Amino acid sequence: MSDWHDEGMRVRREVLGDEHVDRAVAGTTAFTAPFQDYITRAAWGSVWTRDGLDRRTRSCVTLAVLTALHCHGEIPMHVRAAVGNGLTPEEIAEVLLHTAVYAGVPAANEAFAIAQRTLAELGELPSG
Repeated sequence: MSDWHDEGMRVRREVLGDEHVDRAVAGTTAFTAPFQDYITRAAWGSVWTRDGLDRRTRSCVTLAVLTALHCHGEIPMHVRAAVGNGLTPEEIAEVLLHTAVYAGVPAANEAFAIAQRTLAELGELPSG
């Protein structure tokens, strides 16, 4: 459904920012186009648009799952999205700490390091 693509692109831009989405679109090739279309329709158009959870909660769930699955390359993008969705650094830390109990300390340890670097880049953490 093309509406899912259009709505997905709108939400994707709102959550991840135009700069990120523009880079992803610009980097799309014939090989990656079906995947880009799929994530825009399925993740952003079909799931992130649902009313059942607000964006703050979706960001919490996303950070927990990315941590559990050791998806280190996705964590900075979703830390930024979480901040944009209203989570504080303290709330992000609580999500990662909670995830450590259920997904393992090594997974959360790496996620904490990534999140701290990303939050520092955003100016969301005091220095020192």
